[in-house]
Amino acid sequence: MRAFAAVMILGVVGASAMAAAHEPSNPFFALCMDTHDAKRRTPEQQAVLLKELGYDGLAHLWLGGVPERLKSLDAHGLKLFQIYVRVNIAPGKTPYDPRLKQVLPLLKGRGTTLGLLMGGGKPSDPAGDPRAVEILREIADLAAPHGVRIALYPHVGDCVERVEDAIRIAKKVDRPNAGAMFNLCHWLKAGGGDDAAAILKAALPHLFVVTINGADKGLGRSGGWNRLIRPLDAGTFDLFALLATLRRLGYRGPIGLQCYGLGGDARDHLARSIAAWKKLQARLAASPKETP
Repeated sequence: MRAFAAVMILGVVGASAMAAAHEPSNPFFALCMDTHDAKRRTPEQQAVLLKELGYDGLAHLWLGGVPERLKSLDAHGLKLFQIYVRVNIAPGKTPYDPRLKQVLPLLKGRGTTLGLLMGGGKPSDPAGDPRAVEILREIADLAAPHGVRIALYPHVGDCVERVEDAIRIAKKVDRPNAGAMFNLCHWLKAGGGDDAAAILKAALPHLFVVTINGADKGLGRSGGWNRLIRPLDAGTFDLFALLATLRRLGYRGPIGLQCYGLGGDARDHLARSIAAWKKLQARLAASPKETP
């Protein structure tokens, strides 16, 4: 009887381990990998490179060149995960690029998210919330018929500077297609510590996109971007703990690789990062019970 029980226990444990090993990883895309690429690749060349290396797609900066970007991605079976758009809440300013209304129909059915960078106000100042909510509801309502979501992008120096700001405003917008992002480099720059578990848990009901990169921990606002945005295999911040937290919380959305400011040939740092990503995923699969 004891032998039978032992076999049953081993079977359950084995099945759990196999299930964890076969659990699909989050979609992984690159963002800003073209801004400092010494090779100055075209959208077509970028798509070829990302496909070759094993990325699932990319994010696009601003609203110019979207048709060309979509054509290149479609040709190689890649996805446009995000388009970044600036929003200005300052009185008398154009709140967002009017081209948005022409771009949104191109995104219908693609599962693309607009990453919104919010300017025109003081960092983390709730006084700007009423205007922000007004503009964001307008954008969310324009985007909804096309199946497009919007996500507030916490960016140091912007009025949405912290993840807490994005959560607060997303709640006030109160639209099912409006949420928030977690950006590791900006979270660290704004004073995030070594453990992001608490803020990720708070953000989870509204969390649409996460972006990561290699980084050095403990720098805060004094840290230079050259230490806060590094290839995924560099830096002292514990990325495995972050990814394990996301898995434990049940986050299954896309994860972007922040490449802004990384110079040289983009192939080099993209290849390093995808290799590191695969190692992190293998470690997660092999350690189903390991938590941060």
